[in-house]
Amino acid sequence: MDSQTSVEQRIANVQSADSADALLSAVEHLAEAKHPSATACLLEILGFNNPGAAVAAVDGLIAIGEPAVEPILASLGTNNYGARAWSVRALAGIADPRGLEVLERALATDIGPSVRRAAASGLGRLDLRSLPDDQASGLAERCLQALLAACGDGEWIVRYAVVVGLEGLALHHFERVSGLNFEALREALVGLASGSDALTPVVVQRRSALALHRIDHSGGFHG
Repeated sequence: MDSQTSVEQRIANVQSADSADALLSAVEHLAEAKHPSATACLLEILGFNNPGAAVAAVDGLIAIGEPAVEPILASLGTNNYGARAWSVRALAGIADPRGLEVLERALATDIGPSVRRAAASGLGRLDLRSLPDDQASGLAERCLQALLAACGDGEWIVRYAVVVGLEGLALHHFERVSGLNFEALREALVGLASGSDALTPVVVQRRSALALHRIDHSGGFHG
């Protein structure tokens, strides 16, 4: 049985699943194929009221990677909030720069803290290596500005993810992105680490201090 036939059979198993458990198992099996032809079926699963299957579908889309990006972006016009929220998670995991605008918007405006959290961490790990230096610099700065704006998010789990995003941005790009405002990035982490905002919990303060330590020891604030 060739790989395409195998994927088609797995898709058929998803479509014929007659219980939540059977659907979850079938989606997990389909996700394991990591085949671009599974993308449409996995995207359809995101709209189902089955969080377990949706998580498996997101994992499958992330495993497919770059070929899944355009179909995900094309699917975002749906009125199904759940599907759009899961799609943001998939784009954050794939880390393709074409997802930047979606991640920016999600971090700034999405009603779901878990979606904003995924967007924040995703902005810190976008893979800009294939882009020309000037384009990479511009996109990295957009990521930074989006993360800085979210430092005051009302949910601590989002601020924690912002710290992770800022650390990732510094560690991934300091050697190449000369135009990135590292001073603003550092000031944001120092502010979160100091607990100057009484609403910032200790866990965020400690994670910010860890991020500063890691960046300082990598040379990220001296690039």
